[in-house]
Amino acid sequence: MDMPFDAMSEVPDDALLVLYANGDAAAARALTTRLTPKVLGHAYRLLGDRAEAEDVAQEAMLRLWRIAAEWRQGEAKVTTWLYRVVANLCTDRLRKRRSVDLDSVPEPEDPAMGAEQGLQHVARAEALQAALDSLPERQRQAVVLRHIEGLGNPEIAEIMDISPRAVESLTARGKRALAEALAGRREELGYQDD
Repeated sequence: MDMPFDAMSEVPDDALLVLYANGDAAAARALTTRLTPKVLGHAYRLLGDRAEAEDVAQEAMLRLWRIAAEWRQGEAKVTTWLYRVVANLCTDRLRKRRSVDLDSVPEPEDPAMGAEQGLQHVARAEALQAALDSLPERQRQAVVLRHIEGLGNPEIAEIMDISPRAVESLTARGKRALAEALAGRREELGYQDD
């Protein structure tokens, strides 16, 4: 029996994981469809490299499937666990490639935009990524989780294994450092003061 594609859209992540552990392939598809874009986006923002981010996302999802049978509902959110795994995998990769220049990795162009908009979008994305890359690793992780992924401080604290006050401090310092790194580039990046 085939179920509609969105039949499991209201089922919580942890319930889908338990269903998968019990052999439900549809639950695995639904959870993969729901979580892979988040995991991929987070890995890309931490690494600045699409191919490496895809590898990290794939490894993180494989680890999720491996622990599915032992998952205890209610102890942690699946996304919290997954973001922590992604962060750890990214940290490992960053340590291995300290000598690689992230600015040399081209930003893929979005075919849906016009040429001028596309160039502006790429310039803004590259400027943001370069500014993020200039932050210390923990500040970058906190800023990305808070301001790009939209997570709350308690969840970030759990992912990073620090206190919520430490998260506030890291994000505040990271935002200040980003503002300094991007100061004076508003006009160049197409932002107008109104």
